[in-house]
Amino acid sequence: MSTATVHHRPWLRFYEPGVPHTLSYPDIAVHQFLDDTAAQYPQAVGTVFFGAQQTFAELQDRAGRFASALRRLGVKPGDRVSLHLPNSPQFVIAYYGALAAGAIVVPFNPLYVEREIEHQLIDSGAEVAVTLDLLYPRLAAVRAHTRVREVIVSAINDFFPPMLRLLYPIKARREGHVVAVPAARDIHRFRDLMEAGAPAGPVRIDPSSTAVLLYTGGTTGVPKGAVLTHRNLVCNVLQARSWFTALRPGQDTMVAVIPFFHSYGMTSAMNFSVATATRMVLIPRFQLDMVLKAINRYRPQIFPGVPTIYSAINAYPELKRYNLSSITACISGAAGLPVEVQKRFETSTGGKLVEGYGLTETSPITHVNPINGVRRAGSIGLPVPDTDARIVDANTDGVGELAITGPQVMTGYWNQPGETAQVLRDGWLLTGDMAKMDSDGFFYIIDRKKELILTGGYNVFPREVEEVLYGHPAVAEAATIGVPDPHRGEVVKAFVVLKEGQRATADDIIEYCRPRLAPYKVPKLVEFRTQLPKSLIGKILRRVLMDEERSRTVSAR
Repeated sequence: MSTATVHHRPWLRFYEPGVPHTLSYPDIAVHQFLDDTAAQYPQAVGTVFFGAQQTFAELQDRAGRFASALRRLGVKPGDRVSLHLPNSPQFVIAYYGALAAGAIVVPFNPLYVEREIEHQLIDSGAEVAVTLDLLYPRLAAVRAHTRVREVIVSAINDFFPPMLRLLYPIKARREGHVVAVPAARDIHRFRDLMEAGAPAGPVRIDPSSTAVLLYTGGTTGVPKGAVLTHRNLVCNVLQARSWFTALRPGQDTMVAVIPFFHSYGMTSAMNFSVATATRMVLIPRFQLDMVLKAINRYRPQIFPGVPTIYSAINAYPELKRYNLSSITACISGAAGLPVEVQKRFETSTGGKLVEGYGLTETSPITHVNPINGVRRAGSIGLPVPDTDARIVDANTDGVGELAITGPQVMTGYWNQPGETAQVLRDGWLLTGDMAKMDSDGFFYIIDRKKELILTGGYNVFPREVEEVLYGHPAVAEAATIGVPDPHRGEVVKAFVVLKEGQRATADDIIEYCRPRLAPYKVPKLVEFRTQLPKSLIGKILRRVLMDEERSRTVSAR
């Protein structure tokens, strides 16, 4: 490696032994991962769902059957198939089956309401929708305004263990969770399609063709579909795989609670596990006791998550009842990882918890701290192999907008050339995140460009204040925003959730911050809440707090 290369990519010096500086990427489609793993580890368990196991060979067979069913329904290469499903065997089967049929997968958040479902269906042009019976009424309410011509419906218990599958309807009726799905020629039962015919021959797919449309969270406007190719996703899975030097294919286990409809869960949990023959313990939604029981029972080594998950584990009063010692590697993504949360989790479990970074537009992984090597507190880590990053328009402190280029970067936004041109410049993606890089190539996210607080002519980055708030012994969660002030333009307001059984006043919080922050960064207002608004993956949504505060200001006029 030349001196010029080291200077250009100082981070390479801090890669762990065994992590290559560059990778060789096969020219394959995403579903080839499943075919290869099923051939090499046919009897290895691929998924565990409420105790029911599915081998990789069974998973491949069912995905092939689903692909054949889609083709019988008239799905052609390039057609869009939407998935309205939680983490479940149905999601994995439908995802790989749709890709094998040459379709483009459009994942949906299962919690979407009718307006959000309608927008995404219309924008993507999806013609086939796969959903749960419990979610069917929302889809049915908007279907007439969309291009959806076929609906495939599954029950959550379709892949439960036999006894639990029989008992579940009784429980569902008792709790009022039974939904009647009408019989119709254009409404199909998931399990019936599985049994209707054997897998057909493969469809030839160009790896440069679109595999997935992943919609951004919409915190900065109307959600846009990031166009991710098979090559984007294959490269990102292999980039992630290279970081786990101690991984044991066919032997290791992962807790998969991060939603697969989100880019983080899709790559870091599902695609990663399938590509590496890692057993996935599927958890359809985050429930703390369910996650802890799964770790205790299945002894996973890998546990990707978000800060709020690790924070909830830290705060659980009966944590010692569970054996979490099997965990060796946890990658935290989707939001900044407070240093205090990281320290407490590692002390409680003995596992390594490191912060990473990515975006929907980058498949999503771009940066990760070394798992067992040098890591920097508060840093998102180093660019993964074959990824370059730089700071654009930096100020005197070295803070500017983070720009990224690499094989995992999207080709653009679906049918939005104007929006694409704003973020893709000469092969570089402008992330909208304010960041800095130290002399060793470790990157630090300072904050979202649009969430910067401007007070008295000074810039305040919410994450810096939140790091201090998380250090308060009574604080479980915190978020900060700027609120209007007639003299300073804006002042810092903190939203705080206290730990169970703890007490604190606004003055207590403010006084704790005074010696730890410059005066203009200290919160002037503190609001206590029982919970903070979050996305389904657990990311605290400052934008929602900003909108709420804006509504209050308008109402007060």
